[in-house]
Formats: sequence, C-alpha cells, structure tokens
Amino acid sequence: MTDPLRHPDLVEISRRLRDRFDEVLAAEQEAAATTRRRRLTMRERLLDAEDRAETVTLMVLGGMAIEGQLTAVGADHLVVDRTDRTGRQVAVAIEHVVAIETVR
Repeated sequence: MTDPLRHPDLVEISRRLRDRFDEVLAAEQEAAATTRRRRLTMRERLLDAEDRAETVTLMVLGGMAIEGQLTAVGADHLVVDRTDRTGRQVAVAIEHVVAIETVR
C-alpha cells in the first residue's frame, strides 16, 4: 500500500507552497532590512544634528512641524528644545519623524 501523502499531486502542491513561502520570506526579509536601513539613517542624521547643536525642523506623522534644538537622541526617541514662545522640551519617537531639515 502506498503512502497517501506521497501522491504526485500532493508532492507538487507541497513543492509549490514551499517555493511561494520562500519567495514571501525573502521579500519580508528584504522589506525589514530596508526599514532598518531607513531608521538607522534617520537616527544617524539626528545624532549628527545633536552633536552639532543644530536647530532643526522635524516633520512628524500627521503633518506637524517641530522646530528647535536637538538636546538628546536615544535609541527610539529624541528630545527637542522648542524655539517658539513656549520654550518647552518635546519628546518625539524616532519612528514618527518623517523628515528633518536644518534651520539656517
């Protein structure tokens, strides 16, 4: 008696599913690597601005702009001393930063 799981149709379906799984896994790994590179690049840029004590404008999710001097950059957040009339410090998650521009 032959093994029902060794039926030629099941073997072919199994091979196709494994191939598709490998393709999806490779795409997911590539997407994760791209996201990681983008976050590292933004964080490195923020660290450079902090080291130079630059005044920056940050565009964050939702279209809000925050202007001030970067006073701290952590692993997942940063702190900005606002230069507007409030003069308050604002903490922002790095993942919410869409763009950074140096104010001259």
